[in-house]
Amino acid sequence: MEEIKAGKYVACIYDLKVGAEQEIMEKATTEVPLTFIFGLGEMLPAFEEKLSGMKVGDKFDFEIKSEDAYGPYDQEHIIELPKDLFMVEGKFDDEVVTPGNVVPMMDAQGNRLNATVVEVKEDTVELDFNHPLAGEDLHFIGEVIEVRDARPEELMPASSCGGGCSSCGCGDEGCGDEGCNC
Repeated sequence: MEEIKAGKYVACIYDLKVGAEQEIMEKATTEVPLTFIFGLGEMLPAFEEKLSGMKVGDKFDFEIKSEDAYGPYDQEHIIELPKDLFMVEGKFDDEVVTPGNVVPMMDAQGNRLNATVVEVKEDTVELDFNHPLAGEDLHFIGEVIEVRDARPEELMPASSCGGGCSSCGCGDEGCGDEGCNC
């Protein structure tokens, strides 16, 4: 039986619990398991460290402290931006830009970021750029359900557009019969 190590395709199921009440924050099920290539940096390093060496059928129950997960919650990651940045066709996009919604943003270097809308004010929008799990200790309870050698197409970086439309994020647009041409 193969064990989890660099270059292996891994599938696992789990419940992710957070907070003092151990609220279930996320589930990976047999119908929709978490899948990744071990060692490519797709997952939190501490998560991979805990799974290293496991085999199909191995169960796990571990905690990753916030400092080894998404870091502490940082008040400096809450900022206000001018409301006019959220105009669509001359009108403020109040359907998308509402408290609690996550909105896609881009920084000056062109990096994509997600922000949670905290409050819509008269002239500004207050946004929280902290990861939703910042400041949380993560408690994973689950099982490894598949370990195998990764196929060549699975080893391609998601941004390369070499793995078809699902790997480059262009969806149905820009994709022809030959695969993605973004």
